[in-house]
Amino acid sequence: MGTKSVRAPRDVWKKWLRVAVLGACTTLVALLLWGSLGGDDSITEVLAHRSEVLPGRFIEASILDLHSGALSVGKHFVNLYRYFGDKIQTIFSEEDFQLYRDLRQKVQLAIAQAFGISASLLHLTKPTFFSRINSTAARTAHDEYWHAHVDKVTYGSFDYTSLLYLSDYLDDFGGGRFVFMEEGANKTVEPRAGRVSFFTSGSENLHRVEKVHWGTRYAITIAFTCDPDHGIADPTFT
Repeated sequence: MGTKSVRAPRDVWKKWLRVAVLGACTTLVALLLWGSLGGDDSITEVLAHRSEVLPGRFIEASILDLHSGALSVGKHFVNLYRYFGDKIQTIFSEEDFQLYRDLRQKVQLAIAQAFGISASLLHLTKPTFFSRINSTAARTAHDEYWHAHVDKVTYGSFDYTSLLYLSDYLDDFGGGRFVFMEEGANKTVEPRAGRVSFFTSGSENLHRVEKVHWGTRYAITIAFTCDPDHGIADPTFT
């Protein structure tokens, strides 16, 4: 399994988007038995406990695409940039976009270092998005985030997937852990604000997210492709 989990210092993103950055990666050598409250009986190993500070260890849904401005609203998507027009500056600032770009670059470099490839061979790809998940019943099939899936199959262009968590498991929400699906030995990462996990996007990393039972789970998904034809530019504040 090509999984990575990184702990970064905490920062605050304006309007729940200001986030922390990650540190350097080292090899995961410890497998921890599951012992957390409110867990899933299918989880047998915890790769990253919520309470752990990891200086680098290999290990109602709403979606906002910062690049296109697409925001999920019930059964539909609206273009946030078109909707607010010039007033979008009351929601985002150039500082917000620069923080996002800086974060993307740091994640890209960490993935390249961890997998032993050149960062220049990794290209940002879509969709890259912020997600908000709570215990509200799903209204559409798109809201059913908990199904097991393979990112390469779901999104096509993904070769490496990264997740930055913006809220804390058991403090801000219950359930909602990230689960790698393995026969007889599922493994999980417990979200912690500022923690970054990344992994190869193929069938070797079948995964799902547990249903959120209470509270709200915030995260950012940033993905990279090795195919420059599927690459996209960083979003700009214009």
